[in-house]
Amino acid sequence: MRRLGELEAVIMDRLWAIDDSATVRDVFEQLQQERHIAYTTVMSTMDNLYRKGFLDRERDGRAYRYRTLNSRAAYRAELMQQALGTETDHEAVLTHFVGQLSEDERQRLQAVLQRTADGRREL
Repeated sequence: MRRLGELEAVIMDRLWAIDDSATVRDVFEQLQQERHIAYTTVMSTMDNLYRKGFLDRERDGRAYRYRTLNSRAAYRAELMQQALGTETDHEAVLTHFVGQLSEDERQRLQAVLQRTADGRREL
């Protein structure tokens, strides 16, 4: 999975926040409130996201309604997995990562690891 470009990330954030399908016009109108942007730029970017497999779309009259194919969390997890996959010393990378976490984040990570381990034992 490729990293998102700046505008792609902004559009995906809008669609993840909506948690529903949206037309190019819907997204364009939201973005217009924050920046000067052309409708065709939003349209071509959303089409690119569709072709790259980040979005699905269905016809709605003369327009398309777009929706995300994966959650924001799934996308971020894939990026983390790719970053880890490019390293040969996984233990060192993970050690540095965990060392940068706050105490609260470490506790949450431990809880997630425990739930994951418990779930695997049940499989």
